[in-house]
Amino acid sequence: MDNEKRANINRNIRAREVRLIDQNGQQVGVIPIHQALAVAEATGLDLVEVSSNTDPPVCKIMDYGKFKYQQDKKRQEAKKKQATTQLKEIKLRPKTSDHDLGIKVTHIKRFLEDRDKVKITVMFRGREIAFSERGREMLDKVLVLTTEIAVVEQPPKFEGRTMIMVLAPK
Repeated sequence: MDNEKRANINRNIRAREVRLIDQNGQQVGVIPIHQALAVAEATGLDLVEVSSNTDPPVCKIMDYGKFKYQQDKKRQEAKKKQATTQLKEIKLRPKTSDHDLGIKVTHIKRFLEDRDKVKITVMFRGREIAFSERGREMLDKVLVLTTEIAVVEQPPKFEGRTMIMVLAPK
């Protein structure tokens, strides 16, 4: 920091007192701000205002660059640990064969193991809508095959010409 800027800061807050905490975390006490700045400069560290809402304000002697770096690292770690789940969709038809259904169930299991939710859609075309119980049977079969790793988040229901069920990982 320039000496000119430091002089301006000192002039603006010279009469103010602060509660000072040293670099080891020990409370020094309530001292004038210019004395706190002198102590910080003598140790080669920065004087950082920690809490401005209190009376007198709390200031701490620390390496501000190192402090900002550690805060950024903590923020990045917290972001990594956040669980992000996606909604994957598997589409079926009432006439889907058992073998194809088995392959789709394999995909569903993989999605659930990756902690993603799975939306299973049975699409009906033309007169297939008359055989809606076939679609429900397919969804029940998928549910039986994934019972050990999945829980029903939304039971099967019709939305227009499609039947939808949502599974979530246990």
